[in-house]
Amino acid sequence: MILVVGGIAALSWVVMMLWNWLMPALFIGAHSINFLQAVALLVLSKILFGGFRGHPGGWHRHGDHHHWHQRWEKLTPEQREKFQHGLFGRKKHWDQAHAKNNEQA
Repeated sequence: MILVVGGIAALSWVVMMLWNWLMPALFIGAHSINFLQAVALLVLSKILFGGFRGHPGGWHRHGDHHHWHQRWEKLTPEQREKFQHGLFGRKKHWDQAHAKNNEQA
């Protein structure tokens, strides 16, 4: 527990120092923040973007991949082929249309 609190404190201090060094220099009207504001900024980041567990933000979770893999496994071979044909057929159509637009330009 002490290591977690210490880690959060250290990370908050780093956020505060980087903010105070960078933001006022880049944006007119940006003010320096204190330690508690840096902690709040970390909490806000956690809420908006996910977590600090070494993976990207909250929009893509590891469980999502598992969910899609399970759905794929439930498809019949015909359904898989139809899905792939539709998916790659649209890409091929877009590539052809894009190539025609480049030729006309």
